[in-house]
Amino acid sequence: MDRLKNKIAIVTGSTSGIGIGIARLFAAEGAKVVICGRRKEKGQAVVDRIVQEGGEASYHFMDITDLQSIEQLFADTAEKYGRIDVLVNNAANVALKDGRIDELTVEMWDKIFESDMRGTFYATKCALPYLQKNENGGSIVNIGSMASCGGDLSSTAYACAKAGVDLLTQATALQYGKQNIRCNCVRPGLIVTPENEAYVPQAVKDIFTSNIMVNRYGCPEDIGHMCVYLASDESTYVSGQIVNVDGGLNSHIPTVAQFREMNSRTW
Repeated sequence: MDRLKNKIAIVTGSTSGIGIGIARLFAAEGAKVVICGRRKEKGQAVVDRIVQEGGEASYHFMDITDLQSIEQLFADTAEKYGRIDVLVNNAANVALKDGRIDELTVEMWDKIFESDMRGTFYATKCALPYLQKNENGGSIVNIGSMASCGGDLSSTAYACAKAGVDLLTQATALQYGKQNIRCNCVRPGLIVTPENEAYVPQAVKDIFTSNIMVNRYGCPEDIGHMCVYLASDESTYVSGQIVNVDGGLNSHIPTVAQFREMNSRTW
């Protein structure tokens, strides 16, 4: 279990949900993982769990909307470990729910873009000078969303911000690829975590499972396994890619679930 042996990895937003799943798998594969977020107690709990599992991790405060705290995260990590090899841009304010265009205020729009788009951009900007110092470059993994795959009935600002993350991924990969810096994006489908499970109605789970190609919805480790691959040397020929980890949800025509209910293959 040493696919990330001795790599120094920062996983933003790793005090809960998908971020924890990514961080634990990184540590299990030998990375030294920096857990970061706003909640120190939760962050330290993640560190303690990783250490109990035989891994190495430390906590650093970071607020994705505070540019100075992002800068400090990278400076302190480089000072502590001597370098930075991997950045996973996972932090986003998913608690900010938005709606249709006519329901959105400019303030709501700006808040969501501040955390979900600007934060990802600035963390990438801060990481680049450290990755450029490495002989073998490094890997940036952005966490996008299936919301950016097409129009929906709500979550307009969130979807637009995540679509921006898709394009930022490709721009980063192109602009810095010749310096051995890779950048890819993982789009999660429905991921049920310990934090959100109580808030995901069964009706919503049923809608998703009727459209997913496999027999379950996702868990944080599903995203973590893809991130391990993209952070490892196994994927040195993979860059600029936007990978859906959604059980095949976005890989078929939208009427499949309804035809299945009719026991029909087509009209």
